[in-house]
Amino acid sequence: MQSTNDIRRAFLDYFAANDHTVVPSAPLVPYNDPSLMFVNAGMVPFKNVFTGLETPPAPRATTSQKCVRAGGKHNDLDNVGYTARHLTLFEMLGNFSFGDYFKERAIELAWGMVTRELGLDPERLLVTVYHTDDQAAELWRKIAGLPDERIIRIATKDNFWAMGSDGPCGPSSEIFWDHGPEIAGGPPGSPDEDGDRFVEIWNLVFMQHIQEADAIVGDLPRPSIDTGMGLERISTVLQGVHNVFETDTFRALIEASEDLVKAKAEGEQIASHRVIADHLRSTSFLIADGVLPSNEGRGYVLRRIMRRAMRHAHLLGADRPLMHRLVPALVTEMGQAYPELSRAQALITEVLEREETRFRQTLEKGLRLLDDEVATLGEGTNLPGEAAFKLYDTYGFPYDLTEDALRSRGIGVDREGFDAAMAQQKAAARAAWKGSGAAADSEVWFDVVEREGATEFTGYTADKGEGRVVALVVDGKEVASADAGQEMILLTNQTPFYGESGGQSGDAGVVTGDNGLKIAITDTSKPLGRLHAMHGTIEAGQISVGDTVHLAVDAERRDAIRANHSATHLVHAALRSQLGDHVTQKGSLVAAERLRFDFSHPKPLTSEDISAIESEVNAQIRANNEVTTRLMSPDDAIEAGAMALFGEKYGEEVRVLSMGQDNFGGSGRTYSVELCGGTHVRATGDIALFRIVSESAVSSGVRRIEALTGEAARQWVVGREEALKAVANTLRTSPDEVEERVAALVDERKRLERELADAKKQLALGGGGATGVAPAADENIGGVAFSGQVLQGMNPKELRGLLDEAKGRMGSGVAAICAVNEGKAAFAAAVTDDLTDRFSAVDLVRAGVEALGGKGGGGRPDMAQGGGPDGDKADDAIAAVRALLSAGSA
Repeated sequence: MQSTNDIRRAFLDYFAANDHTVVPSAPLVPYNDPSLMFVNAGMVPFKNVFTGLETPPAPRATTSQKCVRAGGKHNDLDNVGYTARHLTLFEMLGNFSFGDYFKERAIELAWGMVTRELGLDPERLLVTVYHTDDQAAELWRKIAGLPDERIIRIATKDNFWAMGSDGPCGPSSEIFWDHGPEIAGGPPGSPDEDGDRFVEIWNLVFMQHIQEADAIVGDLPRPSIDTGMGLERISTVLQGVHNVFETDTFRALIEASEDLVKAKAEGEQIASHRVIADHLRSTSFLIADGVLPSNEGRGYVLRRIMRRAMRHAHLLGADRPLMHRLVPALVTEMGQAYPELSRAQALITEVLEREETRFRQTLEKGLRLLDDEVATLGEGTNLPGEAAFKLYDTYGFPYDLTEDALRSRGIGVDREGFDAAMAQQKAAARAAWKGSGAAADSEVWFDVVEREGATEFTGYTADKGEGRVVALVVDGKEVASADAGQEMILLTNQTPFYGESGGQSGDAGVVTGDNGLKIAITDTSKPLGRLHAMHGTIEAGQISVGDTVHLAVDAERRDAIRANHSATHLVHAALRSQLGDHVTQKGSLVAAERLRFDFSHPKPLTSEDISAIESEVNAQIRANNEVTTRLMSPDDAIEAGAMALFGEKYGEEVRVLSMGQDNFGGSGRTYSVELCGGTHVRATGDIALFRIVSESAVSSGVRRIEALTGEAARQWVVGREEALKAVANTLRTSPDEVEERVAALVDERKRLERELADAKKQLALGGGGATGVAPAADENIGGVAFSGQVLQGMNPKELRGLLDEAKGRMGSGVAAICAVNEGKAAFAAAVTDDLTDRFSAVDLVRAGVEALGGKGGGGRPDMAQGGGPDGDKADDAIAAVRALLSAGSA
């Protein structure tokens, strides 16, 4: 058997013998391409060579390039350990021609490598070419002797490569290995191409065009070649396995982890051993190339990979740090090919041991929290995104680690919720996404906050004030001034405008200044969690950086928001009082029009629950107690009994909001104490009125209340009262008697429906409702009694009863009924027990349904039912049953 090291060496030696310069693997950090987090393909180190920015190391080159796909848009992390081919780190074997040879020589070299040097059976190889690349197809026929059926033309981008929207591009050709018919899957381009039978082992890119804005505009003066063959993938082929983790390198690493943790790679433990082996490779190579664990950028991705592996070590029962003890095994396997591993072995060992020691200290707490969060969740449900975010933010659990931990339980994670929570704080991975649209927008605010510091918020005590303009942003860029008609974002050194955060909507209002300046502010955001950015349109005048402006919040809207926000605190306390201490906030929305409050609870609220919660909140409102705030450290606040909002990020100093008195139990304690940075009423009476308008499920174990306060709640109550009066007028009764009157009408309707159903049934049995066939005149088809009917306006639910009566009347026979309603038809058939060995009601119904233009139908051999869209074919459906009976009796 050829080892992975042998295959790598054979590849490099082959191309060296064919005048290629062997170039060592470049570091995983792509210094020549800031748009990438890591080198993710073999050609990345040569990108500037292909674009002409750098001189090639030689006309021809060959490499075994280490690659990582675990961050950014090229991310295989979630799949590692659970599929046959996904890895975070892989080696890409490649040969490159920088304007030297082209298609013919590239195909000759590739075919010689796979058939002569590696010894693959030519009969089990096939290739793909881009559908218009006749030259490549002819060369494969000429050089490899492949028949046309094994040269597959692909018309999609799968076989056309481009460096980007601008730059070199060209068609590609892939070599596939056929694992044999015992493996599921079809050839490339077929509907079953995603199976494992045909596996791509090598891709040859023929760089021959130049494109601009995704359109080919000409040909390269010196066409080039870029190829790539995954070492791990070709190793599976040559070693006769179908999973990269069964190749020799991974087997050695897995055996090492088996020996250390005393747990075999069997059953559910297989995935954990595979994750550890793969992640050991990627983390060690990243550390060797200078990446160290941190909370941002590449270091953050490294930490994610580390902690995922460390959690799997925990699952295997490792009683002490494991990863650093596996480094010698890795160096033994790969150190000769990659000497940087040997040079950095001490550093790799130290970093892995330190990280795992720290992580193990928090892992148990994090897993306990995860267990608590999913205790009420069932298989097929999702962990709320806020919970996943807290695991990440508090315990350093990456999202994929949480997802991986829940995989075996059949529980997913609310990714949208996680992303929303992530977006509300300074994301640790912000630097990793530099260059994306979101990150580009953020660059503006980074510049502002570094230059000006945080905005001073004055809105806790005022809704008006003045501020000095420190920044103006138009179309994502800072400008010195803006004129009437322009939409812009305004930043002042201080402002009463609250920026949207913590579920509370941003303020609206107006900004005015000298020379008739007037800006309508429609929203306020909070970029970076430190700036209050006012979004608006200049209605008149001009504004410039350095101006002093007058700021006025829409006081009526602000009061409505404050009332709704304070009400969420009261409803949180009421929920815990009425339902139990298990209730915790899972999210909220505080707008001027309404409030929304999500909370943990395993079942729907009863009408009694809702009434009790409303009563308790309104009692606190009527008490009109003062709302107080204090500034404290987060630890002191929580020790004092304050409730922290789930998943919220707090600084060194927090606002502690207290409201109401807990007089229900006679304790006299403060009713609600929470950490909150939002704006609130001065006294609970300012809320005026609280009314719950809906209660629903968000996900398993999470419920949602939507409610109104103040004038909105009053108008809602008035609207309901007016609707009740309208109903009473229609019923010609008083509002107090509506319930009794409606109950009487419901009973009357039920009675009439029963009478109508009975009348239709009697009509059918008497034959008056049938067309074409009278039920009393049963037919005899080949010695089998048959009763067929077409009924107009019959409820399909009545068909089975009619068929039972027909069977009872005949004693032995077959009955079929087609009920037509509003153009559609329901069809049912029945067979007496003595005939079910000859005829199946299911077959009879399916024949009738097909005649009606439908499909399917089901039931039992003695009784079945279905339906079709074409009621005009009802007689044809009965005729179809006759035909089957005739055929079966012949």
